[in-house]
Amino acid sequence: MSLAFKWLTHDFAVAGQIGPADVAQAVAAGFRSVINNRPDFEGGPAQPTSQAIHDAAGAAGVEYVFLPVRSGYQDPAQIAQMHELLERLPKPVLAFCRSGARSANLYYNAQALARR
Repeated sequence: MSLAFKWLTHDFAVAGQIGPADVAQAVAAGFRSVINNRPDFEGGPAQPTSQAIHDAAGAAGVEYVFLPVRSGYQDPAQIAQMHELLERLPKPVLAFCRSGARSANLYYNAQALARR
């Protein structure tokens, strides 16, 4: 199965939950960084853990960051951390959560913070 993602800008895209095998597809698609915005086990025990995806990212040579955010609420510290990550991580960046919506909202809030 092919990795499905949606570009929000030329250097940032979002996706629903990915697994360790999807990291190689992300690298093949040109991504240089991956941000995981989904807390471990939010989707139950079958959800891939951050550590498993981290290990796959290390093996694939791509930057990986775990920034878990609860669905429906992003605190100011998480928004500020996302802003900092977007400034320093190699681009393009792929961020994921359950559906991609949480990662998109976090991205837009971080961009709004940058404009202040």
